[in-house]
Amino acid sequence: MDKIFVSPSRYIQGKDLINHSAEYLAHFGKRLLVLADEFVQEIAADQLIESLKNDFEITKVTFGGECSIKEINRVSEIGQNADVETIIGVGAGKTIDAAKAIADKLKIPIVVVPTLASTDAPTSGLSVIYTEEGAFEQYLFYKKNPDLVLMDTKIIAEAPSRMLASGISDAMATLVEARAVQQANGETMSGGKATIAGFAIAEKCEQVLFDYGLQAYAASKEKIVTPALEAIVEANTLLSGLGFEDSGLAAAHAIHNGFTAVEGDIHHLTHGEKVSYGTMTQLVLENRPIDELERYIDFYLKLDLPITLEGIHLDKATDEELYRIGELATAPDETMKNMPFKVTPDDVVQALKAVDVYTKDYQRRCKL
Repeated sequence: MDKIFVSPSRYIQGKDLINHSAEYLAHFGKRLLVLADEFVQEIAADQLIESLKNDFEITKVTFGGECSIKEINRVSEIGQNADVETIIGVGAGKTIDAAKAIADKLKIPIVVVPTLASTDAPTSGLSVIYTEEGAFEQYLFYKKNPDLVLMDTKIIAEAPSRMLASGISDAMATLVEARAVQQANGETMSGGKATIAGFAIAEKCEQVLFDYGLQAYAASKEKIVTPALEAIVEANTLLSGLGFEDSGLAAAHAIHNGFTAVEGDIHHLTHGEKVSYGTMTQLVLENRPIDELERYIDFYLKLDLPITLEGIHLDKATDEELYRIGELATAPDETMKNMPFKVTPDDVVQALKAVDVYTKDYQRRCKL
């Protein structure tokens, strides 16, 4: 199988970038569709449209909230009727994933303008598709990655600090999963084998997270743009995006998807918050040494991430419910297949419980 390295055509990051983004969009055509939900329209999309309106024809569309096939088809029809030449997705993960799917359906360029650094979705050539009810349904893979990613760090700094921490958590899974895929000689999300470059980016991603994560989290709480925050925005988005797509996913994200097997307040958590528990669960499955486990536990707790069963609202879950999570996480088409050893549903159940035990034990000993 071939090695494959994929990436967006161009990634641009900077403070107040949205106000002069027109210079980067000039070659994408005159007719643009800007997709954003109502909240994001107020905080960013309307500002973007204002900066573009003298040079472009804008079709403004309000995102329905769920990246589902139905929503993708709805917006695609609007874009087709308006004969738009480029889709601009403004917002968070689901809006961005829907925009990518719409652009692919219409065979036109996709520009991504994230308002959060909460996931690594912006740079990737795939979308996570959910049902209308919000349950994971499938991945959609594209022949190319986004044509342009614009990261305005001022807008990102003004977002809730919880979202930056979620992005750090999502990015923390990058090397953990890449290492497992490498050991298993598994496949990457781009359908090939991992490259040296992809794994090196995953390693650098984790280094930056540990070096600057807590400083950036503090800066985010005060809504200020600092060099540390700039570094973490890049790590959360570009390094993690390239790292996961060019090195592969394993147990951490499979367990995240497994959580959709149960109902309840767990679904009020962000993607990254659920991935933090998935990452810890993978480390337990791998039987990592206590020093390594506690390095992650300490970091997650300082970022206020939920790594107890109570924190992810599963403390009242029955063994049967946990087993359903394990079954979905180990389904044949899940990324659990990239683990270097076989993982059963019961292995997942035991590891989910062990994360809770290890975290509480660490908290008792360190009084955190």
